[in-house]
Amino acid sequence: MADGRVALIADSEKSRRSNRLTPARADASEAARALMHGIFVGEIQALEGAGRTCWDFTTGEEAPFELKLDMARQAWDEARHVEISLKLSDWMGSEIGQYAENTVLFQAACSNDPVLRLAGVNRALEGLAIDVFTTMKEFGELAGDPYLEFCEDWMLADEVTHVKMGSDWLRKITENDPERRKKALEFQGVVDKMFSYGGSRSDSEESAFAIARRFRELAGFTEDENDHIADLGMQALNERKAQLREKQAAASN
Repeated sequence: MADGRVALIADSEKSRRSNRLTPARADASEAARALMHGIFVGEIQALEGAGRTCWDFTTGEEAPFELKLDMARQAWDEARHVEISLKLSDWMGSEIGQYAENTVLFQAACSNDPVLRLAGVNRALEGLAIDVFTTMKEFGELAGDPYLEFCEDWMLADEVTHVKMGSDWLRKITENDPERRKKALEFQGVVDKMFSYGGSRSDSEESAFAIARRFRELAGFTEDENDHIADLGMQALNERKAQLREKQAAASN
């Protein structure tokens, strides 16, 4: 059932040609609830991943104490995000377990190398969170929901610091080890491509999430890095569209 705060403009031309999560989408209420549930589950996994990084590595030999301290602070943030997302889910009318989820985020946090965790989680997945939270913040603003807008803006600020912290530590730890840095960035690329969601994140209006370039730049991503992520999304989007055309052609024969 549609939420009364959402204006349905399903027959508008813009709504038909865009998959961006806006109140103009006919399925806006349900899509927003499902996304919030996914954010909630993702925050649980992010909390577990940050906590494991504090525990899994020998202080000094494998991970500097200062890195562990930063990850402990991040775990604190993630715990707060879990609570906020849980309350937002209740506010939006959904329940825990209402939607099926996966554990891919946590799996990216299980590498035996802390640098790969920084690349896969803090840069790739927390970077994705910047895009998602920006979209949800804008959705709350357009839908006239000040609670959603404020909470997403609050969590977005944390995500920017998480990405910046991960980027700084990755560069610091691999300063004299270019091969290790190359391996970490390659792993980040794998995770970024995995979470392209069939083209759901790109600069195109056909994607559900836009690349939040301004906030990504504040988090330490370069313009070239943002362009690369946008290109990955467009590639995945075009691949999905080609697959749909093939299925439609096969069905018509």
